[in-house]
Amino acid sequence: MNGRAFAWPVGLALAVGVVLWLLAGALGHRREPWDSAAYWAIAYPLAIAACATLGWRFPERPARWAWALFAGQFVAMVARNGELGGMWPLGLAMFAVLALPGVLAARWAARLSRAGRGA
Repeated sequence: MNGRAFAWPVGLALAVGVVLWLLAGALGHRREPWDSAAYWAIAYPLAIAACATLGWRFPERPARWAWALFAGQFVAMVARNGELGGMWPLGLAMFAVLALPGVLAARWAARLSRAGRGA
């Protein structure tokens, strides 16, 4: 995948992460969306589905889509709170853990995509 072909799916994954974080925050009326049911019932499943979709569509090194999507959520968290604060390493670690099912979903979808394409 060349640079241009790589840039837009990364941007898409980042944007999806930001939108899902902000959406869950608006629906859950919480400063930290993961403190609300909206994150776990809506945003998180949609994030995993987005990782799988990106893995299907762009099967080369699919784990990066999950890392990018949850990095987008981290960026949205920092932007929404207006500061990094002292807890940012814990937040970043939490997003890394949350990304793991997305990594698995993206890899699974990429494997199915390659099998369907005969690759």
